[in-house]
Amino acid sequence: MTDTVDYTGHVDPGGAPATRVLPDVTITKLSVGPTDNNAYLLVCRRTGDGLLIDAANDSERIADLLGDGPDRPRLRSIVTTHRHDDHWQALGAVAGQTGANLYAGTADAEALPVPTDVPLDQGDTVPLGDAQLSVIALRGHTPGSVALLYLDPHGHPHLFTGDSLFPGGPGKTWSPADFDSLMTDLEQRVFDVLPDETWVYPGHGDDTTLGVERPHLGEWRARGW
Repeated sequence: MTDTVDYTGHVDPGGAPATRVLPDVTITKLSVGPTDNNAYLLVCRRTGDGLLIDAANDSERIADLLGDGPDRPRLRSIVTTHRHDDHWQALGAVAGQTGANLYAGTADAEALPVPTDVPLDQGDTVPLGDAQLSVIALRGHTPGSVALLYLDPHGHPHLFTGDSLFPGGPGKTWSPADFDSLMTDLEQRVFDVLPDETWVYPGHGDDTTLGVERPHLGEWRARGW
């Protein structure tokens, strides 16, 4: 893994990963597959335990993130943010290679190709060595979509949103009721409780912050998507 000091949140499809080094955790972002899916490897710097968010595609490239030396991270957990198949193409292969525990939102778990070990609901936590991530259910893109929140004790929060929040708005929904559900969860569970400095890591494309997106909440509500 190559550390980058100037992490921007941009990675190129098929290109090199980018790593953000925090005091307690490293975050490595990799674009995989034909639809520019983001896979995120988080590693606890004290224990070497790892957590993967979305084994979306390219299992060999994900394995390369872990490396093969004696100091390689131990992948303990894989979280699938939602049921759509572009987010789990490598799930079976990576799970088989590592024996990691598999996590997914309760309402989406049965749609995944590999049995979920731990179903997730609002307020649950996922361990990451000496740290943990909190689960935020964001219902609408799919019924069981989840975001993961890392509260860095030394800095700002880090929020992994799957396809529920992107630069420029919420993820795609398929009915007015689903859109209202997603927007309400984003407003009440994300924007109402987290600061502008919260860094957002989406399921595709570049990162953003809540501060950049917050002024547009009313616009998103009005346009209906």
